[in-house]
Formats: sequence, C-alpha cells, structure tokens
Amino acid sequence: MKKILALVLVSLLLSAPALAASAKYSFDPGHTQVFFSVEHMGLSHPMGRFMKIDGGYTFDPDHPEASQVDVKIDANSLNMDSAPWDEHMKSDKFFNVAKFPAISFKSTKIEKTGDKTGKMTGDLTLLGVTKPVTLDVTYNGSAVNPMNKNAMTGFNATAKVKRSDFGMSSFLNMVGDEATIIINVEGIRQDFTDLKK
Repeated sequence: MKKILALVLVSLLLSAPALAASAKYSFDPGHTQVFFSVEHMGLSHPMGRFMKIDGGYTFDPDHPEASQVDVKIDANSLNMDSAPWDEHMKSDKFFNVAKFPAISFKSTKIEKTGDKTGKMTGDLTLLGVTKPVTLDVTYNGSAVNPMNKNAMTGFNATAKVKRSDFGMSSFLNMVGDEATIIINVEGIRQDFTDLKK
C-alpha cells in the first residue's frame, strides 16, 4: 500500500506543471469571432466581422485579474457580406487597410465584478491611433473537447468605442460615431499535451 501511495504521489508531482491553474491559450479560429455594429442613417445597425484573428491569452480561473490578453486582427479580413461594402469599408474613408493592415488590442488591467464577470481594460490600436478601451467580459467555463481532446475555455465580451476617437470621422452625418463590438472566444490550452495522452 505504501508503494502504491508513493507512486501516486510521484505521479501527481510530475504532472503538476501540466495541471497548473494558470495557462496559456491560443484562439480557436473556428470558434472565435469579432463583430462590430454601427447605426446607419437611423434605419439599421448593420454588422461586420473580421475573419482572421491571431494571438492568445493567459488565464487562471482562480485569479482572473492576473490574466493577460494580446490580440491582432487582420483588417483586410473584414467581411460585410457584400463585396461593394467590403471595398468601401476597407478604403481610406474607414479602415484604410492598405496603410493600416492590422488592428491590435493588449490588456492592461482586469477587474473581477462577479463570479464569472469582469471588466478588461486595454490599449486598442486602430488606424495608427492607440486609445484605452474597456470590455465587459463573461467567463463561460472550461471543458475538454471530446472530439480532439483539447482543453478549452470560453468567453464573451462587449465594448463600445467612438470611431472618431481613432480618426475615422467620415460620414458622421450618416453613419453613427459609436460602434458596438461583440466578441466570442474559445481558447485552446497550450500546455495540455501530456494530459491528452
């Protein structure tokens, strides 16, 4: 019995790094989405989506305030479900993707507001301008994907920004200044290899 207990203890000690609560995650491209919505002529709030998102985050569910997020978005991956609108939104009147091909966000502070909610403040860089933005974040949970055995975490986040703050001031008489950002995230834990064997 003592030998069995010793073997169990050694096994737990060896696996401790893999089981550590704080871990790095990369974005699952199939289940991570960044949308934005802006009022148009007082008639509707059409939505656009960025199709290419890179980066990741660190997360510890016991200490979420210690988490860090680093995101890079390919501005040219913007999709409005309309080729003419895509071209217009990518022009120098709006996202100017030829001159500013990337949009980035890096967290600077996270505050826990509830059991599964928090506020994340970070630096958003758009059109070469960097401004602080605060997102309302909800932690949806953690699970192991039964299909590929990846350890996953999931979040939703929303924020409101003024596009004019970043120099995007074209057509303010027709297109709203305030944009709503809606984010869905699933992250793949990067140190889970040993646990998948």
